[in-house]
Amino acid sequence: MRKLFALILVACVLALATACQAREPDVSPEAGEKQGPIEIAVVPKALGFDFWEKVRLGAECATSQYEEVDMQWDGVNQETDIIGQNDLLTNYITQGVDGLVFAATDAKVLYQVTDLALSQGIPVVNIDSGTEPQPSEVPVMATDNVTAAENVPNLLSEELSEKGKNGGQVAFIPFQPGTGTNDQRKEGFTTGLPDHPELELVAEQSSQSDYVLGLQVTENILTANAGLDAIFAANEPGVLGAVEALRRPGYDGEIVVVGWDGSPAEVDALREGVINALVVQNPFQMGYQGVDAVIRKIRYGEDTGSQDTGVTLVTGENVDDPEVQAVLNPSCDNPPT
Repeated sequence: MRKLFALILVACVLALATACQAREPDVSPEAGEKQGPIEIAVVPKALGFDFWEKVRLGAECATSQYEEVDMQWDGVNQETDIIGQNDLLTNYITQGVDGLVFAATDAKVLYQVTDLALSQGIPVVNIDSGTEPQPSEVPVMATDNVTAAENVPNLLSEELSEKGKNGGQVAFIPFQPGTGTNDQRKEGFTTGLPDHPELELVAEQSSQSDYVLGLQVTENILTANAGLDAIFAANEPGVLGAVEALRRPGYDGEIVVVGWDGSPAEVDALREGVINALVVQNPFQMGYQGVDAVIRKIRYGEDTGSQDTGVTLVTGENVDDPEVQAVLNPSCDNPPT
């Protein structure tokens, strides 16, 4: 079952295998397309998270494939700082950057930024999280969160079965209602649950993408649900908060945990057995494809469609496989595909 699940989750990204070896195409810009130096701004949801650092590595890798491209990388400190991100992106537009690549902290609010940029002829590419509405000319380089999350109940059921349990009580820790990725993961997870009547969803509380709050939320859930059997935490801060709560005596290794993302701290917890499995995205490819798409649009007028950057199921059994390690520890020399 686990092998089947992994095959389903790992997106078909063979077409991307040579992406990070690509060099600037041997074509000449046509009239009206940008010649000479290009300045682009890349803005994640927040700085300081391992996920966004891997996005930065991919963005820098793509930038290095082109001549005369300056990439500005900046962001707010918390993924909940919607106003701050809006102001930062608006400032870049005012400064007259040639292109924007960003992950929207709020789908509806940040659409206004996209609309402003497009009205001034500035190409936009979204990474990880798009907007609502999503303009047809703005591609999204991101995980198919709905499909990936639909399979999480399968994994929870399997992991519980390995502990000799036929299902059990499950808690869900989302992270930021209103963001595209959060809402998509919730949609997928709740869509997959009815296929497993042996799983009973008994609690749902948001971590607000904050480690401390994730810890508090998990402690509250454990207190209110003495018979809890499993937890699904839907992003890095929530996962790490849950892990810390479960390291208390009496919980370590007893409750099944399926997490999202693959930060070093999460991988350490996986090796320790506190986490049973991680659904790991490909942030390097998000950054690479986002920057590559906006540069090609600016310099050559090329339109790039949205791309599913894929996920990998990581367990204690495959964590040291070379393909998995390329996703967990990406570089421009050894890009994950």
